[in-house]
Amino acid sequence: MPTSRGKNLLFNSSMYAILIFASLLVLIPVLWMLSTALKPAQEVMVTPPQWIPEHISFEAFSRIWKDYPFGTYFMNSTYIVLVSTGISLVFSALAGYGASRFNFRGKGSFLTFLLITQMFPSIMLLIPFYKVLQKLGLIDTHLGLIVVYISFSIPFCTWMMLGFFQGIPKELDEAAKIDGCGKIRTFVQIILPLSLPGLAATAIYSLIVGWNEYMFAFILTTSDNMKTLPVGIGQLNGFYKIVWNDLMAASIVSSLPLIILFLFLQKYFISSLTAGAVKQ
Repeated sequence: MPTSRGKNLLFNSSMYAILIFASLLVLIPVLWMLSTALKPAQEVMVTPPQWIPEHISFEAFSRIWKDYPFGTYFMNSTYIVLVSTGISLVFSALAGYGASRFNFRGKGSFLTFLLITQMFPSIMLLIPFYKVLQKLGLIDTHLGLIVVYISFSIPFCTWMMLGFFQGIPKELDEAAKIDGCGKIRTFVQIILPLSLPGLAATAIYSLIVGWNEYMFAFILTTSDNMKTLPVGIGQLNGFYKIVWNDLMAASIVSSLPLIILFLFLQKYFISSLTAGAVKQ
């Protein structure tokens, strides 16, 4: 009959095996992408495939900047995503704070409506967005994509910020009111500094959504100088030939900003996942 120590050892071994398997599922495609990007062209399609390149080459990383308008795609994505994230943060913070502190008619319906908007497949909104943006003359513009990304981000970001604001005691608002602070000053000087982890987590979510979005950027932009990174990378394929190492190098470079950002802000993001898990 297995002892308690034996059961723990079996449980820990099983957990490690599952974690290693899950990690391999995630890491193998990434490592293969990196391996392909570092191979010279003649080694990319060799049989059998090789994990480690015989000759490491950085030509693909150099070529994507020289032979393609990759810098334009990169700047377009950076501009569109930063602006849409900034606007989403402002509106979602205000909406989340208002919903957490004030009771008003239709509050429950408003929050439910925000949640329901996230339940529909985004392709359903493609034609309505196209028609509206065409009417406003915003097709193939940065502003058009910013409007679309804001509409995606604000509902879910509002719910994220609502959870954080609900975790901040309302007694702080009352104490600030007694000290003579108005509602706006209380929000800006007292509540916002305490909700920095929530703002960071919300910003990461909004950045990831906007940075990786492909379908709307593909349909709503037509000229090369307006395309974003996902669309630009998708169009690196030729009609008769796919330059795999260029494609993989472009994918790695496009992933780096999000990876770096996540490394700096991961403590806020992880704390957001556990926020509210324990109530006292």
